[in-house]
Amino acid sequence: MQARENLAQQAAKGAAEALIPQSNDKAKWWQQITEYSLIVIFIVMFATMSLTVDHFFSIENMLGLALSISQIGMVACTMMFCLASRDFDLSVGSTVAFAGVLCAMVLNATGNTFIAIIAAVAAGGAIGFINGAVIAYLRINALITTLATMEIVRGFGFIVSHGQAVGVSSDTFIALGGLSFFGVSLPIWVTLLCFIVFGVMLNQTVYGRNTLAIGGNPEASRLAGINVERTRVYIFLIQGAVTALAGVILASRITSGQPNAAEGFELNVISACVLGGVSLLGGRATISGVVIGVLIMGTVENVMNLMNIDAFYQYLVRGAILLAAVLLDQLKNRGSRD
Repeated sequence: MQARENLAQQAAKGAAEALIPQSNDKAKWWQQITEYSLIVIFIVMFATMSLTVDHFFSIENMLGLALSISQIGMVACTMMFCLASRDFDLSVGSTVAFAGVLCAMVLNATGNTFIAIIAAVAAGGAIGFINGAVIAYLRINALITTLATMEIVRGFGFIVSHGQAVGVSSDTFIALGGLSFFGVSLPIWVTLLCFIVFGVMLNQTVYGRNTLAIGGNPEASRLAGINVERTRVYIFLIQGAVTALAGVILASRITSGQPNAAEGFELNVISACVLGGVSLLGGRATISGVVIGVLIMGTVENVMNLMNIDAFYQYLVRGAILLAAVLLDQLKNRGSRD
């Protein structure tokens, strides 16, 4: 009798061990599909648009496409860290507008471009610091915190500018937006630098590893010795500073600080990140995915403009992309759990 039980236990153990490689193979197979599917989709989409849409694959349009996604690309790099830590920031659009207005006002008052840029970036960092401190230490939900900040910062922008665009007369500041190196404008170079810097930070630094760990399991990260609250404050502080820099560059391009600029900007940034594989549940992010997500968003909008599609329909397309990105995120999470 005992021998039969031993044989039964050994058989059950062998069956269980036989299933483990299959489950591991399934997980690896799913990971490879999710990792490379977005790249394949973008390549197919880009090739199709190049063959079917007039003037799409021209040097002028490619440079224009890169310039149009420069602000989204810059902010998506830091939004990636927010999402990876299980948070998000809805105030980035308002910060872009406020930073542009503040930079224009300081520039007109001092005549010094450097001081104006530093003031705007410092203000953005302060906004991010407040967001991070309230979320991390007061334990208020990121949705409520950044939604409130979005309204407050936008309101400040309208108040200090009296609801009007703040014009800029400094030729030096205006030249920043049109400055080019090797035929590529400065905003594109800044965006490429952001992709490189934040990609290295995510993959090669303790800061990046801590961010992913916090998003994966905040309590386990705290037990492992990670200062979760301080890391979250850093994440939002950097988010605010980079967003303000994007606002300064935008103000330089349009030669004024616009208090109503970048409305809906936050949804485009979050859509690009989620479309690029950054999990809304935290703990998963890749800079390559964010780059592809930004390119897909920019390419779709560029094609709609080339095809003279009405702006009202463009809202529908952007909303559909956001919904598709969220559904794709859910499928990835379900596949990784299975």
